[in-house]
Amino acid sequence: TPPQSMSSSWSVPATVSHAAGALGGLLRRFSTDPPGGHGGNRDASPSFRESKGNRTNGVYTPPYRTASPFQPPPLYPITLKGWNESTPESARLLTRALAEEIRLLVPARLQLCEEWNLVYSLEENGVSLGTLYKKCDDLRGLRNGFCLIVRDSQGGLFGAYLTEAPHPSPHYFGTGECFLWRASVFSPHTLVNHLPPPPSADTTNLQRSTTIGSSTSSIGPNHKTSSSSLLPPTLQSSLTTLPSPTHSTHSLAPPSPSFHSGISTPERIRFKAFPYSGVNDYLMLCDHSFLSVGGGDGHYGLWLDDTFEKGVSSHCLTFGNEPLSEEGEKFWVVGVELWSIGN
Repeated sequence: TPPQSMSSSWSVPATVSHAAGALGGLLRRFSTDPPGGHGGNRDASPSFRESKGNRTNGVYTPPYRTASPFQPPPLYPITLKGWNESTPESARLLTRALAEEIRLLVPARLQLCEEWNLVYSLEENGVSLGTLYKKCDDLRGLRNGFCLIVRDSQGGLFGAYLTEAPHPSPHYFGTGECFLWRASVFSPHTLVNHLPPPPSADTTNLQRSTTIGSSTSSIGPNHKTSSSSLLPPTLQSSLTTLPSPTHSTHSLAPPSPSFHSGISTPERIRFKAFPYSGVNDYLMLCDHSFLSVGGGDGHYGLWLDDTFEKGVSSHCLTFGNEPLSEEGEKFWVVGVELWSIGN
């Protein structure tokens, strides 16, 4: 029999032929289609037309998102721990109301901590910066926050939130979560004398007042009139029909200093914070002779000496703050406390 030819004796397996066909199809597709997708189908899609139009107009329209129905649970009230029972209330600087104000600005992971522990108190531990450093040794390296509170000779309260435990260091440390703060605490007596009554207070017997200070006002060379005559006629008539109050006519407070609502809390706090500005990284600098928070251009946001006797607070670039003490840039220290927030 005649020998078979080479082409007829060798056959390609079916799997190999199928793979070769698929590979050839991919090569043809990549060589013919423009980069980025299926040419005609892409242009016809609504999403492509919308994004193409937005890119042309230079306006980005974000997708519509609805608010999540899941709200975080309410925070538990803060509990302050660490004071000795013999420490009088007047010597305790931090109150629960002030702690709640500071709590709103600390990192979210620490807002969940309802127990704040006293680390150092000038009243209980003596006037020594070294003692404060020693009490912070066991807390170094933890992810705790620290709240420094200072009271000056005029009773002003201010301080700083610190991200690390204070310790002697040759260079600055801390993170941008640090901030300075100051607070003014108003007692009920102060509120009654200096603030207007709340809208819910009974103002039936309140005396109306105007911004006219003198009882007479000279309008012309030979003409004088009372201050009430400068008011509209309706207000003049109402002034004459109001009963005479028993207290001063210049006071906006009601006769009784006790309100039934709106001002019954034991204290009100006017709180002001100064967060990190990002201008520099001079956050915390501590030495055996001083403790400071914030700096720049030779000014400290808050500086305390080693005996907690004198302090300095100036405008600094780190926080863009104003002087924290009402005494000015230099003040006398009366009380110091350091609190730990966390484990």
